[in-house]
Amino acid sequence: MIKILFVCHGNICRSPMAEFVMKDLVKKAGLEKQFQIASAATSTEEIGNPVYPPARKKLADHGVACSGKTARQLQKSDYQVFDYLIGMDAANRRNMLRICGGDPMGKIHLLLDFTKRPKDVADPWYTGDFEKTWQDVLEGCTELLQWILAQ
Repeated sequence: MIKILFVCHGNICRSPMAEFVMKDLVKKAGLEKQFQIASAATSTEEIGNPVYPPARKKLADHGVACSGKTARQLQKSDYQVFDYLIGMDAANRRNMLRICGGDPMGKIHLLLDFTKRPKDVADPWYTGDFEKTWQDVLEGCTELLQWILAQ
Protein backbone atom coordinates (compact mmCIF):
# COMPACT_ATOMS: atom_id res chain seq x y z
CA MET A 1 0.00 0.00 0.00
CA ILE A 2 1.24 3.47 -0.91
CA LYS A 3 0.66 5.99 1.87
CA ILE A 4 0.58 9.72 1.13
CA LEU A 5 0.16 12.57 3.64
CA PHE A 6 -0.49 16.07 2.29
CA VAL A 7 0.53 18.91 4.61
CA CYS A 8 -0.16 22.63 4.81
CA HIS A 9 -0.25 25.21 7.60
CA GLY A 10 -3.78 24.75 8.94
CA ASN A 11 -5.15 21.64 7.17
CA ILE A 12 -8.36 23.42 6.18
CA CYS A 13 -7.61 24.59 2.59
CA ARG A 14 -4.71 23.31 0.49
CA SER A 15 -3.82 19.97 2.09
CA PRO A 16 -7.40 18.70 2.36
CA MET A 17 -7.98 19.84 -1.23
CA ALA A 18 -4.95 17.76 -2.24
CA GLU A 19 -6.10 14.82 -0.10
CA PHE A 20 -9.52 14.64 -1.71
CA VAL A 21 -8.34 15.42 -5.23
CA MET A 22 -5.79 12.59 -4.96
CA LYS A 23 -8.43 10.24 -3.54
CA ASP A 24 -10.65 11.11 -6.51
CA LEU A 25 -7.85 10.54 -9.04
CA VAL A 26 -6.94 7.21 -7.43
CA LYS A 27 -10.59 6.12 -7.39
CA LYS A 28 -11.06 7.03 -11.06
CA ALA A 29 -7.94 5.00 -11.88
CA GLY A 30 -9.33 1.98 -10.01
CA LEU A 31 -6.44 2.06 -7.53
CA GLU A 32 -8.28 2.81 -4.26
CA LYS A 33 -7.13 -0.38 -2.53
CA GLN A 34 -3.50 0.44 -3.28
CA PHE A 35 -3.44 3.85 -1.58
CA GLN A 36 -3.94 5.41 1.83
CA ILE A 37 -4.27 9.19 1.54
CA ALA A 38 -4.63 11.74 4.35
CA SER A 39 -3.71 15.32 5.24
CA ALA A 40 -2.43 17.26 8.23
CA ALA A 41 -1.32 20.68 9.47
CA THR A 42 2.01 21.96 10.70
CA SER A 43 0.25 24.32 13.14
CA THR A 44 -2.32 23.78 15.87
CA GLU A 45 -4.46 26.77 14.88
CA GLU A 46 -7.28 24.90 13.13
CA ILE A 47 -7.17 21.48 14.84
CA GLY A 48 -10.64 19.93 14.83
CA ASN A 49 -12.07 22.43 12.36
CA PRO A 50 -13.70 21.26 9.10
CA VAL A 51 -12.50 22.09 5.62
CA TYR A 52 -12.80 25.85 5.05
CA PRO A 53 -16.15 26.55 3.30
CA PRO A 54 -14.71 28.10 0.08
CA ALA A 55 -12.31 25.14 -0.27
CA ARG A 56 -15.18 22.71 0.34
CA LYS A 57 -17.25 24.56 -2.30
CA LYS A 58 -14.42 24.47 -4.85
CA LEU A 59 -14.09 20.72 -4.37
CA ALA A 60 -17.87 20.26 -4.63
CA ASP A 61 -17.93 22.35 -7.82
CA HIS A 62 -15.72 19.63 -9.34
CA GLY A 63 -17.71 16.73 -7.88
CA VAL A 64 -15.25 15.99 -5.08
CA ALA A 65 -16.66 15.47 -1.58
CA CYS A 66 -14.71 16.08 1.63
CA SER A 67 -17.34 15.53 4.31
CA GLY A 68 -16.16 14.48 7.74
CA LYS A 69 -12.65 15.85 7.37
CA THR A 70 -11.34 17.81 10.34
CA ALA A 71 -7.91 19.34 10.74
CA ARG A 72 -5.22 17.43 12.58
CA GLN A 73 -1.59 18.20 13.27
CA LEU A 74 1.35 16.41 11.72
CA GLN A 75 3.05 14.13 14.26
CA LYS A 76 6.64 12.92 14.29
CA SER A 77 5.28 9.36 14.05
CA ASP A 78 3.66 10.18 10.69
CA TYR A 79 7.13 10.06 9.17
CA GLN A 80 7.31 6.31 9.85
CA VAL A 81 3.70 5.66 8.75
CA PHE A 82 3.64 7.47 5.40
CA ASP A 83 5.76 6.86 2.29
CA TYR A 84 5.36 10.42 1.01
CA LEU A 85 4.83 13.60 3.04
CA ILE A 86 3.86 16.30 0.56
CA GLY A 87 3.97 19.95 1.61
CA MET A 88 2.26 22.80 -0.16
CA ASP A 89 4.98 25.46 0.24
CA ALA A 90 8.52 26.05 1.46
CA ALA A 91 7.38 27.15 4.93
CA ASN A 92 5.40 23.91 5.28
CA ARG A 93 8.48 21.94 4.27
CA ARG A 94 10.63 23.68 6.88
CA ASN A 95 8.04 22.97 9.57
CA MET A 96 7.63 19.37 8.40
CA LEU A 97 11.38 18.85 8.71
CA ARG A 98 11.31 20.34 12.22
CA ILE A 99 8.35 18.23 13.38
CA CYS A 100 9.66 15.02 11.81
CA GLY A 101 13.24 15.58 12.99
CA GLY A 102 14.68 15.76 9.48
CA ASP A 103 14.16 13.66 6.39
CA PRO A 104 16.68 10.79 6.45
CA MET A 105 14.59 8.65 4.07
CA GLY A 106 13.83 11.38 1.51
CA LYS A 107 10.07 11.25 2.05
CA ILE A 108 9.36 15.00 2.31
CA HIS A 109 8.56 16.81 -0.94
CA LEU A 110 6.64 19.81 -2.23
CA LEU A 111 3.60 19.05 -4.37
CA LEU A 112 4.50 21.21 -7.35
CA ASP A 113 8.04 19.82 -7.45
CA PHE A 114 6.49 16.93 -9.40
CA THR A 115 5.38 19.32 -12.15
CA LYS A 116 7.24 21.20 -14.86
CA ARG A 117 6.77 24.41 -12.86
CA PRO A 118 8.01 23.79 -9.32
CA LYS A 119 6.82 26.49 -6.93
CA ASP A 120 4.58 26.91 -3.90
CA VAL A 121 0.90 25.97 -4.17
CA ALA A 122 -1.10 29.21 -4.15
CA ASP A 123 -2.48 29.83 -0.64
CA PRO A 124 -6.15 30.84 -0.90
CA TRP A 125 -6.27 31.84 2.77
CA TYR A 126 -4.34 34.95 1.77
CA THR A 127 -5.23 35.34 -1.91
CA GLY A 128 -8.91 34.34 -1.83
CA ASP A 129 -8.27 32.68 -5.22
CA PHE A 130 -9.52 29.14 -4.70
CA GLU A 131 -9.55 28.52 -8.47
CA LYS A 132 -5.78 29.07 -8.68
CA THR A 133 -5.29 26.72 -5.74
CA TRP A 134 -7.58 24.15 -7.40
CA GLN A 135 -5.47 24.31 -10.58
CA ASP A 136 -2.20 23.95 -8.65
CA VAL A 137 -3.53 21.04 -6.60
CA LEU A 138 -5.03 19.22 -9.57
CA GLU A 139 -1.85 19.55 -11.62
CA GLY A 140 0.36 18.58 -8.68
CA CYS A 141 -1.72 15.54 -7.71
CA THR A 142 -2.00 14.36 -11.31
CA GLU A 143 1.76 14.57 -11.80
CA LEU A 144 2.50 13.06 -8.37
CA LEU A 145 0.28 10.07 -9.11
CA GLN A 146 1.94 9.53 -12.50
CA TRP A 147 5.37 9.78 -10.85
CA ILE A 148 4.45 7.26 -8.12
CA LEU A 149 3.01 4.79 -10.63
CA ALA A 150 6.18 5.03 -12.73
CA GLN A 151 8.40 4.07 -9.78
